[in-house]
Parts: sequence; structure tokens; C-alpha cells
Amino acid sequence: MKTIIHVVQHLSPGGLETMVLDMLAFTNPNYRIMVVSLEGELLSTIKRWPRLVQYQEQIICLDKAPGISVKVIKQLVRIFTRYNVDVVHSHHIGPMLYSGLAAKLSTKVQHIHTEHDAWHLNEKKDRYIQKLILFLSKPTLVADADFVKKTLNTVFQSYPIYTIKNGIDPYKFNIGNKIEARKALGVYLPSNAIVVGNAARLELIKGQSNLIEAMAFLDKKYHLLLAGSGGEKEYLHNLVIQYKLEDRVHFLGHIDHMPTFYQALDLFCLPSNNEGFPLSTLEAQSCGIPCVANNVGGVSETLCPQHSQLVNSNLPITLTCAINDITKRAFQGSPREFILKHNNAKSMASAYEALYFPGATI
Repeated sequence: MKTIIHVVQHLSPGGLETMVLDMLAFTNPNYRIMVVSLEGELLSTIKRWPRLVQYQEQIICLDKAPGISVKVIKQLVRIFTRYNVDVVHSHHIGPMLYSGLAAKLSTKVQHIHTEHDAWHLNEKKDRYIQKLILFLSKPTLVADADFVKKTLNTVFQSYPIYTIKNGIDPYKFNIGNKIEARKALGVYLPSNAIVVGNAARLELIKGQSNLIEAMAFLDKKYHLLLAGSGGEKEYLHNLVIQYKLEDRVHFLGHIDHMPTFYQALDLFCLPSNNEGFPLSTLEAQSCGIPCVANNVGGVSETLCPQHSQLVNSNLPITLTCAINDITKRAFQGSPREFILKHNNAKSMASAYEALYFPGATI
């Protein structure tokens, strides 16, 4: 049996980590798939993210201390030997460093590395580390978005780079009943309410403050649902009070079942100042929900052209105009069709399998 190990920095709810779990679910079951988390220990990690329970037999946590650790390289080499690993698939700069060195010492282990964004390459130290690992381990390098590949090409020039865009589970994220979804969330709104939603950490970089201000310019029938928690929760609450929007902006906190959240919406809005290749817009569209999003990172690559609107700034008035426009459109079809064609997790997993084992037959 062929064995593939994914190496991540930590396992907590996020786009990169969710993509890895989807790889566990959708990669051919004839392969043995595992995940190594450099940081954390298993029980506390599962407690923070209950979704991991079903995968706990496939997860190894190394509880790495801060800083560079030679011990981690040795641990990975032992894991590669114990499980007779064929492929190590690293995600982000830290896991790339440790996986690359361990793969080099293990000789038979093939190294695949996915870049989920390119912001860290602005740092001279990170560019040097990545060039060193590319030279030593010679991994198969994958970008998860066209904009990431373009950035990598400017830094690493002649190094071959593949593009495999992230996918989501279309069976989990599907079209549902808005009224039932709102009841499930405990949200009771007027029958004529137009519901806008955002799901992200409550941090300034995610732009929720601009979205809240946009609500002040919209008709009173517009309501905003905010899913997530973070350091700016109190600030955002105060902003809602300042604009007298207490009856129209609803903080839901952490949501365990995200499909229900998306199904409750009429529109999903991503006003973020910084994104890689976001999964939230894919998930919302898979649930049949149109999107408005700020044009940063790889956001434009995630949107169905017929059922979305891209804005070139996330200023409140810009968001207001886009929300007004898209909620008044008469759409044909559903953005779900776009996701099924371009961002299906099964297709993503199959594309990676073709890199792991070219020409393999099972």
C-alpha cells in the first residue's frame, strides 16, 4: 500500500487545514493517508477542532516548541521509516523546511509542496530558506492559485510549478432551505429580510468594519450575519452601536455546521484586505449563494462570473453599491454549477494523485 503524509504547521480551523482534511476524505482509499502537525498535541488539538475526531487515527502531533528544531527532522525521518512513506506533502514554509530535509535524509520519499499564498516571500529569510529547500529536496512545487504561481515564477524563475486549485466538498456544501437554516441558527428575521453574511476571523484585516458601515447605507430590510470570533469583536460591537444597527447586525460566533450558515443567506460578502485562495466563497457558492468580494489575492479565481461581483476596494460605499446591485439581479442558474466544474475536492485530490504517482494503476 502506498503511503502519503501531509505535513502542516498546526491543525486548527482554516483554509489550508480544511483542504488537507478534504484530501484525507477524497484521495483514493487504496492509499494510506496521514497528517503530521508540527505544533500541538493530539487531545487538545481535537478538542479545539471536533471535526478531527473522525481522523484521529490518521493524525500525528509533534508538539514542536517555538524556534528551529533539529529534533523535528529526526522525528519525521522516523515516521517516514515506520510507515514506509512514499510521498510527503508539505504545506507552507515551515513544514516545507522540515519535510524537505527529512525527505532528503530518507532518500526514497518523494516531496510535494503546495504554496497556499505568497506573502511570506516578501521576507528575505523566507526566500533564502525556500530556495535552499528547492535546491536540496527538489520538491514538486504546486501553487493553489494562478496569482500564487505568478509570484513564485518571479522569485524562482525557471523552477517548474504546477497549479492545482483548491476544492471543497460539494456533498457537504449544498443548496438548502433558507427559512429552515435561519431557524437552525436561531435567527428570526422579518419575512422580507435580505440577509448578507460573512464568515471569517473578527480581525481588522478581514474588513468586517467596512461591511458593518455599509449596512448603515442600505435599506432597513438588509440584515448582516457575522460568523466567527476574534480580537476585534468588541470594536465591531461598538461600531454596530455607533451606527444604531443592533437590530440588523447579528454576531453568531463560532458555527459548527457551516453549510447551514451559508444556506441562511441571500448573499455572501468577503470584504477582506488580504486573502490567498479563500474557501469561504467556494463554500457559499456551492450552497447556491451569490458573492460580493474585494479583489485581493486569488479571490477573483474563486468567483462564478455570472453570479458574483468583484469590487476593487472594500470601502463602505463601494460595498453598498455592489450589495444593492447583486441582490436586485434576476439570475439564471446557480453558482453551484461553477463550483462543481472548477472546485470539486474530488477533482483536486485526483490531480494531486497524478503528481504523487504518475501513470499509477490501482
